[in-house]
Amino acid sequence: MHFLGIYSVWIVFHAALCNYSEDQCSWRGSGLSQQQGSVEQISLHCSEGTLDWLYPKGALRLTLSPRLPSIAVGPGGGGGSSGLITACVKASENFHGAQLYLERDGVLELLVGDRLETSLPPSVRCFSRAPGETLALFLQATPHQDISRRTASFRYELRGDWTARLSLDSNHISTFDACRPCNNTEILMAVCTSDFVVRGNIRSVQEDENLRAAVIKVSATRVFRQKYALFTGTSRVSTRGEIRTLLQCGVKPGPGSFLFTGRVHFGEAWLGCAPRYKDFLHAYTAAKAAQQIPCELPVD
Repeated sequence: MHFLGIYSVWIVFHAALCNYSEDQCSWRGSGLSQQQGSVEQISLHCSEGTLDWLYPKGALRLTLSPRLPSIAVGPGGGGGSSGLITACVKASENFHGAQLYLERDGVLELLVGDRLETSLPPSVRCFSRAPGETLALFLQATPHQDISRRTASFRYELRGDWTARLSLDSNHISTFDACRPCNNTEILMAVCTSDFVVRGNIRSVQEDENLRAAVIKVSATRVFRQKYALFTGTSRVSTRGEIRTLLQCGVKPGPGSFLFTGRVHFGEAWLGCAPRYKDFLHAYTAAKAAQQIPCELPVD
């Protein structure tokens, strides 16, 4: 075990299911403003945001207390969360002057190294916190004679357990969980809880070697819901967007209409459940007749 001393950022995760304030999501500061040997205390209360540490020096203590929204469902549906929280961090391209570690049960795991000292490409790293478990991130300033032009920046996202199959951590991803087809229950819940729900066709599939991802080019015939402007256009013919999934899933272009659902991670759409539209419609119609749909969707 390594002891990092006080020159670390502790990021402790505590979850609460309620609304959160949008003005406490990010922090930006400089090590030059700190007194020698001091530890600055910071607290953020959002499910996503950024940290920008300019001229890393001294220490910070950052506590994240995200107030994650619970799942709202209709009559006959399940809901809520088991309390499992999935957290992801994505370092900036020019992450300099520090190293980022995850500490779990007294064991340290390097998540992001100083870009000046490692050739590892930037990636998204994800990990989970079970109910009652405490996780910490340590951001340790690396010693440099010249700290100018050094900034340790990263973005973070925290999600409930309903997004567990959408983990983007290519170093610890379970291909089985990410690539297996969704069952009917998962499809119907994905319609209610996803960041985007879109009916459309696959135009093409391209490989992004840097992300180790497949980029699915989609022509959308109907946008039921989208959290951000992912699919844009002036008509059904011209409404288009991109969805990413793992290369290992082997997605290929083909005919037919699909219902694409998924989550937005760091501004990009990532695929969750994507049944053929006729299969979704069959499952939805049967569940509605049995009064077992978790939420309504204005289907054709």
